[in-house]
Amino acid sequence: MTRYAAFLRGVNVGGVNLKMAEVARVLTAAGFGDVRTILASGNVLLDSSADPDRVRKNAETALRNEFGYDAWVLVYDVDTVRAIVDNYPFEPEVHGYQSYVTLVSDPAVLDELAALKPGPDEKTARGDGVIYWQVAKGATLNSAVGKTMGKSRYKSSTTTRNLRTLVKVAAG
Repeated sequence: MTRYAAFLRGVNVGGVNLKMAEVARVLTAAGFGDVRTILASGNVLLDSSADPDRVRKNAETALRNEFGYDAWVLVYDVDTVRAIVDNYPFEPEVHGYQSYVTLVSDPAVLDELAALKPGPDEKTARGDGVIYWQVAKGATLNSAVGKTMGKSRYKSSTTTRNLRTLVKVAAG
């Protein structure tokens, strides 16, 4: 049995509003063990003997069937989430800035996002399957990187989390 972190894209941040207790119920009914949600932004810890791709597919199907929305889920074992946090390349707590990690499941999209030129109030760095990103508070959606990452064509293969959220998920 492996402990996984499942990150639901676009949940409770505009458009798709789900109660995390309902998400936990649906994922438990789909056969996952010890399901626990963290915060209200679509972060789920769960146990499964399946590989990450099967966990993703099963979770997306269960969420789509129950809630009727176009569910996109990125799945990592908890040790990978810890490594992502540990490898954050910038000072994590800088006054006036937000520290983010964009999780990317498609290598071509990762290449594309890694090639973006950050604006004057942001920094980016490519990691293993992620884009590390730091941006001035209040400028997230209007920044050069934020505008690009918000495009609908990235929905199926990316999701962004605040570094503090990933620390909580990694702590399990």
